[in-house]
Amino acid sequence: MHLNPYGTDAVNLAADLVNRRPADVRELAERCRAAGVAVEGPVTPEDLDRVGATLDAWEKVVEASEERERAALVNEMLAAAAAHPRMTNHVGSGWHLHYRDDRQPLGEVLSSLISVGTALHLAGRGMHRLSRCAVTECTTVFADTSRTGRQRYCSQRCANRDAVRRHRARGVPSAG
Repeated sequence: MHLNPYGTDAVNLAADLVNRRPADVRELAERCRAAGVAVEGPVTPEDLDRVGATLDAWEKVVEASEERERAALVNEMLAAAAAHPRMTNHVGSGWHLHYRDDRQPLGEVLSSLISVGTALHLAGRGMHRLSRCAVTECTTVFADTSRTGRQRYCSQRCANRDAVRRHRARGVPSAG
């Protein structure tokens, strides 16, 4: 069975790209390939610009505090990236569903992938499942894919750092 990459993989890719924006087309292509996105043609500066605009829109979705606002922003992204879903076996890895037209440039592909993936992630897992790390000085965005849906930190490192800070704030003497 071939599982399509929409949802978790797409929002994780969006988070990765928004947390560390690609500096150039080569880096964009490499990071997409590393995430399992088939890069079928040349990647151009226009693709980098389109991805930047998509990430700007996606970051607004992350920042939205209310479900209706978040849904409206995702719907805007979906409308801007509209394409008919289609079955494809474009890389010979098995038939799967794509929400994009054939032979689109990478910037358009990522716009569709991130838009649909975000919609599926939020609708399937919960509208609250995109966030920034709860550590004040950390601005990292993450997609909550935890079983419980209560992820607050981007990493175990930030969770530990915050736990130590809370412990010290309580004034509890340390052992040793």
